[in-house]
Amino acid sequence: MMRAILFASVCAGALIAIPADAAAQDAADTAQHSEEPRGGDIIVTATRREERIQDVPLSISAYSQEELTEKGIVGYEGIGRETPGVVLNKPTANFNNFTARGIATNGYNANLQSSVAIYIDELPVSTIGNTTVVDPNLFDVERVEFLRGPQGTLFGSGSLSGAMRILQKSPDLNDFDASVLVDFGLTGSDSLRQRYNAMVNVPLVNDRLAVRAVGFYRHEEGYLDNVGTGVHNSNTLVDYGGRVTLKWQPTDRLSIKLLGSYEYSNPRDSSLTSPSLGRNKRVSDEPDRFTGKQAIANATIDYEFDFAKLTSSSTYSDFDQRFYVDLAGTFQPGSFAGAPIAFGLDADGYDKVFVQETRLASTLDGPFQFVVGGFYLNRRRDVDYFYRSNPAFLAARNMTGLPDKYYQKQYTHSTSEELAGFGELTYRFSDNFWLTGGMRYGEISAQGFTEAGGYLATASGFFNLNYLQAALAGLKGPTGAYLPVNFDTFTPYAAVTGIKAKGSKPSWKASATFKPSESVTTYATFSTGFRAPIVNAFAGRASVVDANDIIIPFGASSDDLKSYEIGAKGRWLGGRVSINTAFYLIDWSNIQTQANRVSDSVQFATNIGAARSKGFEFEIGVIPATGWAIGVNGAYNDSKITKLTPAEAAISGAVLGHRLSAPRIQGAAYLAYTFNLASDVPATFAVNAQHIGAYNSSFPNTPGNPNLPLATFGKTDAYSNVNLSFGIKKGDLSAQLYVENLFDDHSITYIHPEAFLNSRFGTMRPRTFGIRLGYGL
Repeated sequence: MMRAILFASVCAGALIAIPADAAAQDAADTAQHSEEPRGGDIIVTATRREERIQDVPLSISAYSQEELTEKGIVGYEGIGRETPGVVLNKPTANFNNFTARGIATNGYNANLQSSVAIYIDELPVSTIGNTTVVDPNLFDVERVEFLRGPQGTLFGSGSLSGAMRILQKSPDLNDFDASVLVDFGLTGSDSLRQRYNAMVNVPLVNDRLAVRAVGFYRHEEGYLDNVGTGVHNSNTLVDYGGRVTLKWQPTDRLSIKLLGSYEYSNPRDSSLTSPSLGRNKRVSDEPDRFTGKQAIANATIDYEFDFAKLTSSSTYSDFDQRFYVDLAGTFQPGSFAGAPIAFGLDADGYDKVFVQETRLASTLDGPFQFVVGGFYLNRRRDVDYFYRSNPAFLAARNMTGLPDKYYQKQYTHSTSEELAGFGELTYRFSDNFWLTGGMRYGEISAQGFTEAGGYLATASGFFNLNYLQAALAGLKGPTGAYLPVNFDTFTPYAAVTGIKAKGSKPSWKASATFKPSESVTTYATFSTGFRAPIVNAFAGRASVVDANDIIIPFGASSDDLKSYEIGAKGRWLGGRVSINTAFYLIDWSNIQTQANRVSDSVQFATNIGAARSKGFEFEIGVIPATGWAIGVNGAYNDSKITKLTPAEAAISGAVLGHRLSAPRIQGAAYLAYTFNLASDVPATFAVNAQHIGAYNSSFPNTPGNPNLPLATFGKTDAYSNVNLSFGIKKGDLSAQLYVENLFDDHSITYIHPEAFLNSRFGTMRPRTFGIRLGYGL
């Protein structure tokens, strides 16, 4: 309680410290900036060239840094709640899986390529569903763009249902600049959240050379208690890093940009909960750790020809990650004589990725516009799988012989490569009507390898059983004590080269755009998408627990998606009123889906029949009077399985007619009022609310036993989130008081589809009070 009182005192003092002189100011005065409409043209580069968002024949939401700061959006969660037709499935820090327009069979997508591509500038950072993805720090960004619908022609195979682009600010060649944003929040009475951000921009040679540096540090104390480890506020996050960008423009035509960035995101435990234990409780024998260290180096060259702009971008990324998880939920009490047992996985992953893209975008004044380019990606991923018990359990079960807590160690790596060419061509028949066609053709390959070494421990004097078999058997002697088990045989794994999976197919796009007036743009678009083939890491392997369980299949071939969309965008009254709408129908076939073998929870990917998704989205912005801003958006989606064979149902647990993992209804609303406390002190009060409908966590039946309901199947809660803020600004200084999750909603927002976790449910962070202090924003 003392911590809460001190925090409230600091917030009040910080807000008062910005002089207001309010008593001397007539309440009718208005801030200078609020005299201008807040609905000015938004410029995006979703088509790889600068265009007004109203003229782009796509469903796009764009967020400026000003809007992100005002709404307190610092990462993926805020983007997911604010964007119509989009849901972020986030079980814990560093796990981010977007669903757009209902294209998802569950919220986790283990082993599958994401259906929404995530780009930071030119680097695609979206990856396989059960690997960590470092949470971004959305500070000093030019804007964030979320493109809905397949974007394969320009953004590759990972953009099956959309693409999100985080575009960072480039150095300013002429002006020195600096900004700071500090955020202090308090959750409950003793969970302090601290966020520090700073930027400095320094011109080194006027109009020719400049450097921009950004640094950040986050220490966000947790709000869950882990009853297994006994740690209070166990899910604390420590995240820090920065980036430095150097821009050299030797001529008016040529610019060279070099970027280096680093981030280390270190959550101390998972944020998944066990509601049966009480509010804000979780359980694991050790902290579940999903950490990530990412270093990025990029070089981008732009050259302006008379007719086009050439861009060449090369990026190298080094990403180290930890996936340490308690798997004890796999064997519930009563499932075996010896259950429950100590069972966990400590997996260390190492990604090295090189991406090169070169494209030419026309700047012609005539009716033809084009974008043409090539793309290359090479990724190597090493994963070391260490399966563990724990010393206390080994002692209690009279098990000896292991050199440490690990009974199985396996070293693997995989390689993947993509080479693609792409292009889009637009012909304008007039200022009011134009056609666009695009294609991308690529070859994708993936291959897995088991490296020689490691071991599987077995007990030669105990029927050659491995740890899982011996522990689950739970054999006891006449006295009731556990029989001694000595693991004395350590069989190394032989090197195995997996079959190389290859895929090559085109992505297509065709659209027609018509402007009946300067204020209205209408369009119709057809586009296709697919994902890379998947090779299962344990393909062909039988279960070490139940030999009668299914054999892990080879993998999954590329799926196929066809999207039909019509939309309209309108701006009236100088931008004071804007309305965007889109209607879509999507046919998704040969669906890649995730399943888990029941006996040992081993993940695998497979293909099933087909699904159809249909719905609509809308965004409305209104400035009804000086100082007022209102925004409303919403989406409706109906997506379900439409084709399924008995064999596909058996291996996946899917059911014909089953709804996919996306809410039927969602929406968001924003209301802001800006007024003057003094002639030079504008103040803004804002309310921001979002609603997400309930949706299925997975398919309803058990893989390998389709007549048995899946024990982990469930539906998330329909939930609403409301945030309030009040901010003032004087010159370069700003302060904002805020409340997040105003009504302290504790709904279930995510359900993990896999049985091995005892804590499988995600919730929002509880009600949080805070203050943001800024300079130069």
